[in-house]
Amino acid sequence: MQIGAIIDKGPMDWQIVQQTNGSANISLSGSWTAKEDNAIEPKVFVRIVNEETGEVIIPWKGSANLGKAQWEITIADVPAGGLYRLETCLSLNADHYKAMEWAVRGDMIHHIGVGDVFVIAGQSNAAGYGKDPIYDPPELGLHLLRNNGHWALAAHPMNESTGIIHEANREVSNPGHSPYLSFARKLKRELGYPIGLIQTACGSSPLSAWNPEEDGYLYRNMMDILQSQGVGTIKGVLWYQGCSDTAVDESATYLDRFKRIVARLREDRNDAELPLLTVQLNRWVHPVHETSNQNWGRLREAQRQAARQIAGVYVVPAIDCSLSDSAHISASSNLVLGERLARTALKYLYGKPFICDAPDIEEAIRIGPAQIRLTFKHISDRLFVYDEGADGLPFVAEDEEGFLHAVGYELEDPHSIAITLGREWIGECWVHGASEQNPKSFVPVDFASHLPMLSFYGVRVTEQKPGGATL
Repeated sequence: MQIGAIIDKGPMDWQIVQQTNGSANISLSGSWTAKEDNAIEPKVFVRIVNEETGEVIIPWKGSANLGKAQWEITIADVPAGGLYRLETCLSLNADHYKAMEWAVRGDMIHHIGVGDVFVIAGQSNAAGYGKDPIYDPPELGLHLLRNNGHWALAAHPMNESTGIIHEANREVSNPGHSPYLSFARKLKRELGYPIGLIQTACGSSPLSAWNPEEDGYLYRNMMDILQSQGVGTIKGVLWYQGCSDTAVDESATYLDRFKRIVARLREDRNDAELPLLTVQLNRWVHPVHETSNQNWGRLREAQRQAARQIAGVYVVPAIDCSLSDSAHISASSNLVLGERLARTALKYLYGKPFICDAPDIEEAIRIGPAQIRLTFKHISDRLFVYDEGADGLPFVAEDEEGFLHAVGYELEDPHSIAITLGREWIGECWVHGASEQNPKSFVPVDFASHLPMLSFYGVRVTEQKPGGATL
């Protein structure tokens, strides 16, 4: 039988505890046993030390005695950082603070950190299916709540299902590399404290599986994981989903349904400003069906609009990412994608001066019989099109007669490109940019960041009034 202080409830080895304003409170409870019959006012004590050096971070603090050899304590203001070791001991004497190093032994919790915790949700590219080799090693301070219900050192594949305790998000095949170790590494490097990840994604999952107003089984699974693990506040959600909703009805309703998910998630987590870092869909190298390009365009536009219309939702592009197969981001591009997400978090969640916003179309204006000026925001240097010819540009206009393709272009200023179409349009006109299922290879970028523009679909071309105003 064990003696001394026993921890029955508290953080796990390797767990990252969410910090608030630079610190966290850590609660523990348990029992104690002692062989000595002459124990006078036995009391359990707890302290926290730096795991690398053994330096004391929080000195010995006495717990509350609950009777029947039970104890509990909340250690307040544990500073963001780590890794830490949490130690307990049992003092048998009334003079508790005398020679604590010779108190009766107690349980310990190893490799814990205080930092920020992010939940990963979505489908296969959130689960991670990069199959090419890349150097993206584990690192102390980057930890993962695995599907077996235990915290561990984060390593690929993050969504593998050994010992899984929640089968709702079990992958059918073994996953691979994901963007989120790269994401966490960048944050830890810039912030100086640990990052924890909680994986709840599932390959091939449609939005309905995440919408509690529809099927919602993965939403419930995500909430069950957080509740069962005692995860309170989280820093944000990492969301990458959409391929399974590129059908006519699903793509047309995606934005409204996604808004409902965000609202419900914030309500259930009691965090009205909970941020979501999202990824606009990558390309899919697959035979195109009759409505594929339209559906993919609508879906990507919904993702672009979500970041515009929902406060605290952010989007990064993936249209330029290389693939491991017809649909899944390669490991090498996952590194890039993870850093894009991290820069976005560093700017908008932490107030750091990072360039992170992808070029985003602001307006499309008619400037001639068959000419359109496309103006973009989030240009730090200049719009760059790789010196492509007009036929290589990923822009296409559409009127009641069909599609109009570019036959010429001019980069008018750092923010704008004027494209000349093969004919004058009839009636109303809309313009699309890199919206197809598998758009053209070269997408315009901001030269400073080399971030590609966000794909867009169905942006109406407006008429220019004399003096430069638009109708």
